[in-house]
Amino acid sequence: MIAFRQLALVRGGEPLIEPSDLIINDGEKVGIVGTNGAGKSSLFALMLGELAADRGELAITNGARIAHMAQEIDARDRTITDYVLDGDHALRAVEHQIDAAQQAGDDMRYAELLGELEHHDGYTARPRAEQLLVGLGFAQHELDQPLSAFSGGWRMRANLARTLFTPSDILLLDEPTNHLDLDALFWLEQWLVRYPGTLLLISHDRDFLDGVCNRILHFDQRQLVLYTANYSSFERMRAERLASREAERVKQEARRAELEDFVRRFRAKATKARQAQSRLKMLERMGEIAPLRAESPFTFSIEAWDKISFPLLSLDQANIGYAEPPVLKHVRLSLAPGDRIGLLGPNGAGKSTLIKALTGDLPLLSGERVEGEHLKLGYFAQHQVDALDLDASAYLHIQRMSPQSSEQEIRNFLGGFDFRGDDAFAAVGQFSGGEKARVALALIAWQKPNLLLLDEPTNHLDLEMREALTDALARFEGAVVIVSHDRHLMRASVDRFWCVADGQVAPFDGDLDDYQRWLKERGTSSGKAKVAPEIEQSAAEPEVESPASTQADKRQQRKQSAAQREQLKPLKKARDAAEKKMSSLQKEMAVIEERLGDQTLYSDENKAKLLQLTQQRGELGTALEDAEQQWLEAEEALEAAQR
Repeated sequence: MIAFRQLALVRGGEPLIEPSDLIINDGEKVGIVGTNGAGKSSLFALMLGELAADRGELAITNGARIAHMAQEIDARDRTITDYVLDGDHALRAVEHQIDAAQQAGDDMRYAELLGELEHHDGYTARPRAEQLLVGLGFAQHELDQPLSAFSGGWRMRANLARTLFTPSDILLLDEPTNHLDLDALFWLEQWLVRYPGTLLLISHDRDFLDGVCNRILHFDQRQLVLYTANYSSFERMRAERLASREAERVKQEARRAELEDFVRRFRAKATKARQAQSRLKMLERMGEIAPLRAESPFTFSIEAWDKISFPLLSLDQANIGYAEPPVLKHVRLSLAPGDRIGLLGPNGAGKSTLIKALTGDLPLLSGERVEGEHLKLGYFAQHQVDALDLDASAYLHIQRMSPQSSEQEIRNFLGGFDFRGDDAFAAVGQFSGGEKARVALALIAWQKPNLLLLDEPTNHLDLEMREALTDALARFEGAVVIVSHDRHLMRASVDRFWCVADGQVAPFDGDLDDYQRWLKERGTSSGKAKVAPEIEQSAAEPEVESPASTQADKRQQRKQSAAQREQLKPLKKARDAAEKKMSSLQKEMAVIEERLGDQTLYSDENKAKLLQLTQQRGELGTALEDAEQQWLEAEEALEAAQR
């Protein structure tokens, strides 16, 4: 159990966390969300003992083992498998003792240590470590290579594998998906769902939070608020809470205006002086309710160049790679105005290689790349931020591209990416990874492309910026090709998929859920993707059906639809009833939480009242969990019936 008791934290003279009370029970999986700088990483530092609370206490069950991802990666001369095994310090200590006993010829001690080795699952340790590495995308032949042979992103994957391998009761993960592709993300999601301990997860990936977490801890204006929900439910519940708070604020403002008017009119009158003083005291006691603030500071759009070509870009019989043999063979595809394509495929299959070939940055080994007359490319690479001039400001980056643009025009544009005031003129080298990514996106948007090629554009972006990018892409009128592990972005931004696998590029017949199932099948068999032979500019002519057979089919479909609707009615009724019950319980919980926020409750004379409210909150929490379980079961049954 993790308990916060009136815990408060101050950093740099500013409060990060105001006195908070909450309990995280064993086995819960908690997603931690909030704006950048709100204190999410500081909360981890508190739990690790790297920071001390300025008030209250953080209590963790005695003896609980905590695993977390280290920021610095050392031992780069170790093989990646040994690096992962080093995460289990107790196991490594036993192995060293076994070596010492062998060298000393102490057979009795050696036999004892073999028993300890079994206690630490030492005989399965190496296969378990290798399984973690392969799950996170490493190839079997890479497992004996040194850590130094891999790039920074792959070292972070090895670091994540080491963290997962470390025996733990509490697991702290800070943005573990940043360097993962979809395959590894699917695998990690399932691993975390099966993790038996308590998970605290900081993530900006809403689908990942939904798939893993059953609680959301929100940093809300220096308050810690724990929701018994996944991320999507949290968003709905928070929207209701904010709307309720705004309504209360409006009501309070009206009451405040009445009191102030009374005081102003009757303060000087002897007959009304006492009433005026009474109302002044009421005004002093009236707590301020913060106004409903904007959810996100980011509101930008990507305008498309008004000139187009058909096709915009095509590859014909292209062999793509860096040397023979090619990574992708005989690729034939066309990109037309309005195309919205998501690239899928196993790790290392060549998705980024295809994007580079489309941009022209990677010359074809053979075949032809043809640009339309009016093609205007916007390209975001995985490491786009590394190409920025760290000494230049965001303003200067754009001014170099468009010297004729006015200062106000550039500043107004950058404001949509939350570079306001002096921030627009600050050196990019001072920025965080997320801020640099925003600069890179701003440079692309400024150019008004008619074809966007985006390779992992959400790396380093927080939830608000991801949502702004998703919205901007939905409104973008040009063509889009995206590689991304952010499923929410992909679902909202593309309408069809191409699969890059086995040296081929072909249409994928399905959605992201189908792709996840295909990956599982691929892992257990030699089956190929559900893909068509090649990508053509236009589809083949359909077979002609007779009108009579078509009408009969439609009548049959209508009958089947009607039967299915009847079958779904009781399931929908059960789901809606559970949802209504959840809503009612959440409102009751909000009232209790508000009453528990009264500081006078914590005095000695109010102990009985505090105990009563705490018990009520516990009972409501249990009832809410039951209602949520009923809702989940009804929703799953409904989804199964609709398949």
